[in-house]
Amino acid sequence: MEITTVSSFLDYFEKIRKRTAKVVQVIPPDQLEWTYKPGKFTLGDQVRHIVAIERYMYGETVAGRPSAYQGCGTDLADGYNNVLHYFNEMHRQSMDIFRQLKDEDLQRECTTPGNIQITTWKWLRAMIEHEIHHRGQIYLYLSILGVPTPPIFGLTSEEVISNSVKIG
Repeated sequence: MEITTVSSFLDYFEKIRKRTAKVVQVIPPDQLEWTYKPGKFTLGDQVRHIVAIERYMYGETVAGRPSAYQGCGTDLADGYNNVLHYFNEMHRQSMDIFRQLKDEDLQRECTTPGNIQITTWKWLRAMIEHEIHHRGQIYLYLSILGVPTPPIFGLTSEEVISNSVKIG
């Protein structure tokens, strides 16, 4: 998918974020810092990481500044309500940066933390892919914990099967 206008990017990204927010909201507060293995991201780390990277790496680099990402630990936001606030506030700040872009800015190059030049629209697409990747991990973590999760597009797999015609 090529991103050709800032307005279409903003609209699409907000739809992605709404789906991510739905699953973030079902994380049990007492499981926020749970992980499947010591040394791996916790559920809270996943949430903080999505928005810290969005704001401090993608937001900064598309604005022409170097990445300022410093991690995703509890020092950024500790406790369920604080993590939810951080999730929303970092996204708000990022959107303020992205709204300042002009359509022509999407065609200019920005510099990644690896000192690679990439077209801005491709870098923004990578940001969305990154969020979807971590959203999938949140779904997996919650599944391991036995926490029911919302379907991404309105129907569960079982409901799609039930609503589909039989072949053969």
